[in-house]
Amino acid sequence: MRKMVAGMQMSIDGKIDGPDGYADWVDSWSDTFDLLPEIDACVLGSGMYAGYEQYWSAIKRDPHSPLELTGNIPTQEEIEYADFALRTPHYVLSKSLASVQWANSTIIRDAAEIERLRKAPGRTIYVVGGAQTVSSLMDRGLIDELRLTIHPLVVGRGKALFETIARRHHVELEDVRRVNGKACLVYKVGGRA
Repeated sequence: MRKMVAGMQMSIDGKIDGPDGYADWVDSWSDTFDLLPEIDACVLGSGMYAGYEQYWSAIKRDPHSPLELTGNIPTQEEIEYADFALRTPHYVLSKSLASVQWANSTIIRDAAEIERLRKAPGRTIYVVGGAQTVSSLMDRGLIDELRLTIHPLVVGRGKALFETIARRHHVELEDVRRVNGKACLVYKVGGRA
């Protein structure tokens, strides 16, 4: 069975978006865990798909211009992630999307299809978000590991990572790293607590 890892960036009070609907405190959306060599598929929700596709496609088209979302020039790590994102199969969990235009993207309609994907040969599956997708997959017992990048900021109002989780889950801290003032935490997900 393939491992499923969810990676998210959040504030210390558990927010993944601020009151305006985005995480303006994130200075780079690249992977902070050096996980990419282990991954050969990504899963994301339909709410995240459009922005995710636009962000990484913009970097691929012009890696030296400021990005519309952040106003920043992409980091070298983001340029590398854009290459990774465009060559790696992405599965968009959606009951409503009719189609996706991005190369290597496929719509899947329910978590049962993700369970079949986990049983297929391959390496780690990376759940890149969003919050509702991570929560629903955790509730189904499909997330094996959480990798959280915690930014040194209290946001207050905003969207919490686990606001739609249906039940309690036990997690076990596996690793802690400090990267540019952020805490990078790795938790093994152990099921219901």
